Amino acid sequence: FLCMIAAISIDYHILLDFSFPLYGLGLVLLVLVLIFGVERGGATSWFAIGGWQFQPSELAKLATTLFVARYLAEIDRRVLSIQQIAIVAGLVAVPMLLTVVEPDMGGAAMFLPLVGGMLLIAGVKFRYLLIAALLALSLGAVVWSFGMKPYQRERVMTFVQPERDPLGSGYQVRQSKIAVGSGKMFGRGYGQGTQSQLRFLPARHTDFILAVLAEEWGFLGVAVVLSLYVLYIWSGARIAMRARDRAGILVVVGLLSVFCFHVLYNTAMVVGYLPITGIPLPFLSYGGTFTLFNFTATGIILGIDLRRYVNR
Repeated sequence: FLCMIAAISIDYHILLDFSFPLYGLGLVLLVLVLIFGVERGGATSWFAIGGWQFQPSELAKLATTLFVARYLAEIDRRVLSIQQIAIVAGLVAVPMLLTVVEPDMGGAAMFLPLVGGMLLIAGVKFRYLLIAALLALSLGAVVWSFGMKPYQRERVMTFVQPERDPLGSGYQVRQSKIAVGSGKMFGRGYGQGTQSQLRFLPARHTDFILAVLAEEWGFLGVAVVLSLYVLYIWSGARIAMRARDRAGILVVVGLLSVFCFHVLYNTAMVVGYLPITGIPLPFLSYGGTFTLFNFTATGIILGIDLRRYVNR
């Protein structure tokens, strides 16, 4: 909450002015974590100092959003040129690739909705989107061949054929589906879920927190939580539409795009519609740095709305 209040208090134009140093700091930390970071879940993504841990990819997402928004806001064109799109893609590709090296595929994937949402608002021709889609497919093939570890490929194969390894790589999604289905309409009750309380469900406090919610509170509880997410996104979209300038619109859209992707991917993942990756659920999944990112992003969005009448 302190981070959110601080973000509200600072004029977002000041944040945009310091976006380049913040972007540079994010890149430096992403490089240093590869050397001095600690490994968690197969990825070297965290700094650990005593009992305190910090994930630099979350800072890199926030800094990249501000820096790209600043660059796009200075372009006085309705449609971006190929060169301008390439520059934006390059700005996003650097922290994204550094995150891939960790390897943290879930964290790296979050940069895609960020850049996609901001480019759409800034103005992109349809044929450029088609070219980007083809490049993304090509990049996906390269990542599959050279950028993914065996356990990550196995997760994708298990998603396609869950029955191939029900006690190994397919165990997580199988237990998640059992937890979600057993909740039925009203759930088993708080703290009464067998899959979560007896620890059959892995990562129940992080990636699969929604499965715990479904088991204990049922369809009704999940519907309430998803409705709150819809309200958050709708409110953020309204703030973007009434922002005072192009920079404000772009910042809100970039942050909201990341938020939306987190919600959509995580909810689809826990019911087996998408491969399992380390993509947590905003405001519910346990995680210090991710929670700080969510509250800071919310503060920036509220600060943009607060200043919509300033010097108009």
